[in-house]
Amino acid sequence: MDSKEDFKALIQKGYTTKNDFFILGTGMLDKEAVSEATVKIPLKTLNRHGLIAGATGTGKTKTLQVIAEQLSLKGIPSVLMDLKGDLSGLAMAGANNDHIVWRSKTIGVDFEPTALPVELMSISKEKGVRLRATVTEFGPVLMSQILELNSTQQGIMALIFRYCDLNQLPLVDLKDLKKVLQFVINEGKEEIKQEYGAVSSASVNTIMRKIIELEQEGAETFFGERSFDVNDLVRQRDGKGVVSVIRLTDIQNRPKLFSTFMLSLLSEIYDTFPEQGDQDKPKLCLFIDEAHLVFDNASKDLVEKIEAIVKLIRSKGVGVYFCTQSPTDIPESVLGQLGLKVQHALRAFTAKDRKAIGKTAENYPVSPFYETKDVLTAMGIGEALVTALNEKGIPTPLAHTLVRAPISRMDILTDSEIDTVVSQSSLVSLYNQTVDRDSAHEILTKKLQQAEKSAEQKVEEISKRKSSGTKAKEEDSFFEEISKNTMVRQIGRTIFRELTRTLMGTLSGKRR
Repeated sequence: MDSKEDFKALIQKGYTTKNDFFILGTGMLDKEAVSEATVKIPLKTLNRHGLIAGATGTGKTKTLQVIAEQLSLKGIPSVLMDLKGDLSGLAMAGANNDHIVWRSKTIGVDFEPTALPVELMSISKEKGVRLRATVTEFGPVLMSQILELNSTQQGIMALIFRYCDLNQLPLVDLKDLKKVLQFVINEGKEEIKQEYGAVSSASVNTIMRKIIELEQEGAETFFGERSFDVNDLVRQRDGKGVVSVIRLTDIQNRPKLFSTFMLSLLSEIYDTFPEQGDQDKPKLCLFIDEAHLVFDNASKDLVEKIEAIVKLIRSKGVGVYFCTQSPTDIPESVLGQLGLKVQHALRAFTAKDRKAIGKTAENYPVSPFYETKDVLTAMGIGEALVTALNEKGIPTPLAHTLVRAPISRMDILTDSEIDTVVSQSSLVSLYNQTVDRDSAHEILTKKLQQAEKSAEQKVEEISKRKSSGTKAKEEDSFFEEISKNTMVRQIGRTIFRELTRTLMGTLSGKRR
């Protein structure tokens, strides 16, 4: 079986869809595009996740752009984690040229330069909507995994959250968490011991150092209020899905912060979105560019958490897409969950590279038309090996594909264009105002200051009484009281609330 007609028939049959779809490109055989061998991606299967892989400069980021464009045109919103800064161009219409005309005609699609509705976002000081979350919303389980705590330290973290829940001490930012940790081994040591048992100072100090390490990567700008509501990611504008581009160009060398943010976003989406099962199209798609940054320094617990979310979040109508240089950058446990695979060219400069290419080829279906490992090194820019899931969940035939060109700008926005996009946002005014209410740090600090002031006043009173001949037993009574109360205890304490946390260990609901 080697004729173009047989190849065309196989692709047409394999990529047939009864419901809505978008065209990714057209199949190629012997380095030539085969007309009518159209590679169609069913919208129904986009919540089955995916992979976009390939060496630097082979076109994988532009493929990500194409998919996000087609989703937007179908009314499906998406979130793009942009670490290189080259996805903001989605907000502006693309430019036409002879090569794009030829490519579009060959694939059989019209090329209409189009600007998509884009919302620029940031977890740092980049321009755009500020994304924040509170420590309370992370919960003790997720916070422990981010900090890579052992079982003893995880128990202390659970104690901290429990104590703060019962004593109305909001954990908003890392400053709050550090203050409570200091409290449990200093001023509040006896109180904590009576209610929860002794807490190891060495373990608390270790947790403190891990928090400081996270702060050094810039996490203090991420933890805080106002918390972002993930429902604001699911929006349409003029019938098109809004593309939320999260600008992460300034955190490429801070993988822990990137992992923290990504995992918190996935967890919050999972906890917030209702179950919807398999629908005709997904509710939201997330694209994680440079995905190897998530896994390179991730602990075993963190990888297991990501794997669990990827498995479960599909039922919420959400698809997760990893964009990286090689499939081997993704743990096999996660890779096995990915339905759509778009593999751009790989380069074989060393024996190690050739071995990796052979391993990569094993991740794709066997084709009667290709020797996969040979095609992997021979593809040009904008070409990819593609396999997806059809509407019955069956993998489609492997197709060497000429990918369509993006209809939006294939370049970054200028500073003035970024300012224009940000100024048109309805979310900036909502989320870019910093809310600095009294939280655990301020409340404990005030209580300690009050206790210190009260103690000083008592000392002065005793000093005056002593000088006037007051009996020594009053002084003894005071110091006995002080020894029992290392700070002003909360009188008449009642349970303010019990936080209900879900399977992911995060706060199940939050207010704006």
